[in-house]
Amino acid sequence: MEEFFGFGGYTREPEGFLSWQHLLFVTVLMALMVYAAIFYGKRNALKSERVKYKTLAIAALLIDGFELFKLILFCFRDHNPMSWVYNLPLFLCSIQLFTIPIAAFGKGRLKEACLDFIVIFGLAGGVLGTYGAGPGYASMPVLSFDNVVSGITHAISGFTALYIMIVGLTSMKKKNIPFSFSILSFFALVAYIANRLLDCNYMFLMSSDGSPYKIADPWLKGHPVFYPLLVVGLFYIYIAVFYLVYYRILAKMDAKNK
Repeated sequence: MEEFFGFGGYTREPEGFLSWQHLLFVTVLMALMVYAAIFYGKRNALKSERVKYKTLAIAALLIDGFELFKLILFCFRDHNPMSWVYNLPLFLCSIQLFTIPIAAFGKGRLKEACLDFIVIFGLAGGVLGTYGAGPGYASMPVLSFDNVVSGITHAISGFTALYIMIVGLTSMKKKNIPFSFSILSFFALVAYIANRLLDCNYMFLMSSDGSPYKIADPWLKGHPVFYPLLVVGLFYIYIAVFYLVYYRILAKMDAKNK
């Protein structure tokens, strides 16, 4: 158990990024994620909104519970009560730690915007945060606390996105589009400030560090201002493309039904 939780450091040699152990583990997670989303989505599709949001609330408690437990364990493992400062939930996928609870328990346009934000980034984050998690699987064993908890939280994020789509909770209203950009902008700003103050790399705004964001490395790599702007710009483009594709599909479906 000490080895699994990493007390004293991991002594097992990492199996490696994209090793068969890595791919097998995350594929099992993704399969369970899709199965759970379809199962609960179909079961609740015709039920009341209260029932639909109850499942969403459970997902919110689980994803935040795992993250809180991780931060507490890091403080004990590192023998440093301030260890959490360098493990803040300030990555792109970490935004779901806030949007899922707001979507489950909130009200009004912010609730709608969070539901849409989960759909936009949840599934992509679930896949990229497991199959594309180069830093974690390259430096730690596959079945280690760090990788297992990361895999679970990313799977919950993907589950939530699929579930919302299946039960029809997403609105994707055009008036809520600015909220999606605002949510991302706020967290990017906080992450950038934390990076400059703590010498961290939250949201991979300073460098790709082996993550899928390495597609931005050929341009302005390492620049303290323009590189973060480029990364955030890519996020903006992704949001815009997602909305564009969504509305085009919706238009074609409406035309087909007429």
